[in-house]
Amino acid sequence: MGLKYVETVKSIVLILLVALSIILTFSIWTYSPRYETIEQFPPVDISIGDKKRIDEIIKPYKMVFNFDDALKGTTDSDKIDRIMEEITDWKITEITTVEENFTSEDISTLLRKPNRFTVFFQSEIPLSVYDSVLKIEAPTPEISFNQIVVEWKPDNTAMTVYFVSKENKKLYSAKVKAEDYQSLDNSILTVGRELQEYREVNPDSSSYLVVSVEPVETIKYTFLEDEVSINKFRDALFSDVNAVRNSQVGIHDEELADDHAMMNVYTEKKTLNYVSPNAESQELAIPSELLINTINFVNEHGGWTDEFRFTYMDAETRSVKFRLYLHGLPVYTDSSSSAEILPKWGKNRIYSYARPYYRLNSSNPAKSEIELLPPGLDIAEILRKSDKLDIGTVEEITPGYFMKYKPGLFIMEPAWFYLINGNWNRFSPEILGGELIGLE
Repeated sequence: MGLKYVETVKSIVLILLVALSIILTFSIWTYSPRYETIEQFPPVDISIGDKKRIDEIIKPYKMVFNFDDALKGTTDSDKIDRIMEEITDWKITEITTVEENFTSEDISTLLRKPNRFTVFFQSEIPLSVYDSVLKIEAPTPEISFNQIVVEWKPDNTAMTVYFVSKENKKLYSAKVKAEDYQSLDNSILTVGRELQEYREVNPDSSSYLVVSVEPVETIKYTFLEDEVSINKFRDALFSDVNAVRNSQVGIHDEELADDHAMMNVYTEKKTLNYVSPNAESQELAIPSELLINTINFVNEHGGWTDEFRFTYMDAETRSVKFRLYLHGLPVYTDSSSSAEILPKWGKNRIYSYARPYYRLNSSNPAKSEIELLPPGLDIAEILRKSDKLDIGTVEEITPGYFMKYKPGLFIMEPAWFYLINGNWNRFSPEILGGELIGLE
């Protein structure tokens, strides 16, 4: 009797096991664990200051118009901006090389001719970077320039644009659409004739140096001390802020470091210096990439705490300089602080980054007073008579600010500055030769 039901029992057990297996498999497939709700935190904002466009960072510092009967010019930022607004609407085409060995003498000859105006920049600019400002017909050639010269015909029928590269000793020409001539004739030349009278310092020399004949109205400013929190720079520059170690190296020197990078903070000078040794590179940089990379780097953390402009680049050392400007005039200082942002690009990232961390409240000075600087022509004459330099070596004379930093105060004193062999000097009548600043 028992044997009669053995096979039946086996079949029932097998069916139950198969059913249980199906149920368990289905449960695994459809199982959804109950996770705890994760609180959503807003992203950390490490933006320190403003982000800037190319046309706000790369700007001309001077314009000179050479009319048949007069030489007019300006370093006034508002007037320069007004003219540049017209130029940046032009459609520039057919850029070609005119001269491969364009010397300083050739540049002077070009600039001295009438019916043209010159736009002066502080340093060589890759056109492939500045084509976001100018309307260049594609493709943009891989050239650089530090001056733009616009020549117009006396009969008001056409104009030519020249790009001058002093560093590479090259001259390029370009055409402008005929319809854009109206902006030159109706607007730019009208503004140009209203500018200050300028005069060439040494017409017989191989260099072209022009300065104002009239006094220059400036404003002396005093600003209360303000600074950006060092923690903001720490958060922006280090990949893991929790791994950053703080230590006091000296009375005025604090060091922040992790296993890959280090940042020294000089509290007396209000400056910092960040270095990432593993990012160092000895390769020659491509100028356009170097400039764009460093601008993007500063933009990423909003590092333009004040008005800074591009003033220098060296592809060999992979370094770039951005100088502090105040209401359109360059700011220089002595070793008591710094007025420059100095990034150095490494292997696909920043290698070193030196800069001030103070901030000027330029719209709300503690004190301001109008101050007249003597005519640039007077300064040139004093330099000419000085036995401490050769006026033929002076490349530029321009107004600016000398910043004096005292604890609690930044004092901006208007002054004249002159350039010799790449070094800017503050004009000082007491020593009849100027005072070396030591920053460039």
